[in-house]
Amino acid sequence: MALKLKKNIALSESGFLFDPATGDSFSVNATGQKILEFLKSGFSETEIVDALNENFEADKKMIREDLDDFINHLKQLKMIIHEVS
Repeated sequence: MALKLKKNIALSESGFLFDPATGDSFSVNATGQKILEFLKSGFSETEIVDALNENFEADKKMIREDLDDFINHLKQLKMIIHEVS
């Protein structure tokens, strides 16, 4: 199963996230914005970790833990869905 940002979610270049179905809006930092862009592009979680590792040269284990936390938060906000590949 792949994670995908819900189709109706709008993401601005400045990191503003908006769900028109609920009216909820959020701001994310540059890393969060990159993760959301990767999700919109269909990247797998492993591909996101690899891309973040290349961009930020951080420990992959730490990146994975932070990504898992971010994804869990997005799930709680109902911003992402699981798609069957």
